[in-house]
Amino acid sequence: AGIARLINRPLKDLSFAAGRVREGDFEASTLDESVNTREIRAVNVGFNRMTKKLAKIEQDRAVMLAGISHDLRTPLARLRLETELSVADPQAREDMVSDIAQLDAIVGKFLDYARPGNIGLTAVSLNDSVESCLAPLHKRADMQFKVAMQEHLIVLADPVELQRVLGNLLENAARYGKSVDKGIAEVDISARYRDDKVVLRVRDHGTGVPPDQLKQLTTPFFRGEAARTEANSTGLGLAIVEQTVSRMGGSFELTNAQSGGLCANILLRRAAKQIDT
Repeated sequence: AGIARLINRPLKDLSFAAGRVREGDFEASTLDESVNTREIRAVNVGFNRMTKKLAKIEQDRAVMLAGISHDLRTPLARLRLETELSVADPQAREDMVSDIAQLDAIVGKFLDYARPGNIGLTAVSLNDSVESCLAPLHKRADMQFKVAMQEHLIVLADPVELQRVLGNLLENAARYGKSVDKGIAEVDISARYRDDKVVLRVRDHGTGVPPDQLKQLTTPFFRGEAARTEANSTGLGLAIVEQTVSRMGGSFELTNAQSGGLCANILLRRAAKQIDT
């Protein structure tokens, strides 16, 4: 029993610490380096050195991202201002400003995908988040929405990251989900509670994708068949969705609807308590 205790407790500590590292919490994953058992002490020392190195890599990445954001977006903003003020031809000016905006959006996608993994979770109204994302899109002539959501859906999420997920899904539907006959992206959004989870479904009425490409669509830089490829697409939108949903403890899956179109299916954790109003 004594030997089993000497082994089981360190293994439990190691398992817990590994779980914290997986969640990006390096400070809470330090193991005891003063244990009596030589082999376990060596493992703990090696694990602690590894987490310190990972923490340094994560810190360096954050600094690099801040630098990239400043070094690329500052001249882009300056170039846009100069273009708006100095280019006389209205059409040429509009085209140049559009190109600059696309460059800025592409930079934003790369930064989103490289964002650090640990995020804070809180109770968030999914209904309000969807409504907020749809508000600026209702005026678009090339998009129509049908929303069927259960009331008072509260999920465990990061509010900013949840908005980013919804924005990417709606952007993907607008870009690739237009129906062949109408040329309009008709988007159906539904959500409901399922036990301790919330099921969110965003479906377009486009042509869908070949079944063998469904899983590849969340692979970074994969942009699918030619019909779903655009020059200003980074191939990161759905990869960002999958990565972000996973960080929030949920799951993400793409399927083809039986009657046509692509379905984005998200499973999020139900918040334990309601939001105070």
